[in-house]
Amino acid sequence: MRITRAVVVALLAALCTALPLTTAQAADTGLLRLAHLSPDTPEVDVYVDSVSSPGAGQTFPGVGYGTVSDYQQVPPGTYAVSMRQAGADPGSPPVLSTTVEVDAGQARTVAGVGPFASLGLEVLEDDLTPPPPGTARVRVVAAAASAEQLGVTLADGTSVAGDLAFADTSDYVEVPAGASTLQVTPAGGQPVSLPVDVAGGSVYSVLVLDSPDGGLTVRPTLDAAGTEAVPAGGVEAGAGGAAATSPWPLIGTGLLVALAVVTGLLALAGRTGRRVPAGRHSTGS
Repeated sequence: MRITRAVVVALLAALCTALPLTTAQAADTGLLRLAHLSPDTPEVDVYVDSVSSPGAGQTFPGVGYGTVSDYQQVPPGTYAVSMRQAGADPGSPPVLSTTVEVDAGQARTVAGVGPFASLGLEVLEDDLTPPPPGTARVRVVAAAASAEQLGVTLADGTSVAGDLAFADTSDYVEVPAGASTLQVTPAGGQPVSLPVDVAGGSVYSVLVLDSPDGGLTVRPTLDAAGTEAVPAGGVEAGAGGAAATSPWPLIGTGLLVALAVVTGLLALAGRTGRRVPAGRHSTGS
């Protein structure tokens, strides 16, 4: 089989085009995700439509309490987010709707929060900037109706969120990476010790939820994975958003593989050429 330089060049081009987006390309888009954080609200169908391109929308059917979707890359612009009862006619009036502006390089979470009687859509501004080595950046989302107000501390007493009202979200704080215990104290109640494990260099939204069997539970939702430790498998509640992770290590690996393949093919082509006796023509196909 004759391997020509033209074939090698074509293969190299194909390998390069299969590499991940560069940081510059990723910065041309924004990130948008959805969350259902209302304990007594049944499952809903969520619709996301671009205001400038109404026909290019997405539907998320049957979204239940405690669910956080993966981030979706979207062009910069304004988006209409609406909720309907699960299985309702898409043309029926939505139960709730709002608009969210997503700029290039920004991340936004649109969450249904509060009790069903006064359900609202809240737009959360997500900060996916990687924290310093050995730490994780976390914020607390109070989504437990059984705690009208709560405080969250680390096991050593360091405050993570204080006097946080139901349906509110705290500011981001940096905490040591690794396995730890959060002390969640509802107003007028006893502290509850809940285990949590956060990876270094990553960003999390820690959801405080009503547990199905009563009491409280916490669910760390991964906002952005750091380079120190990327969790194996999915994080509970559909975490996403590796937007803060640099693509350059993958790109470098891909280029090395491509160069190794090309070098081997060129060497093979050279050896094949030397073995063709003078005066004869190769009939390889």
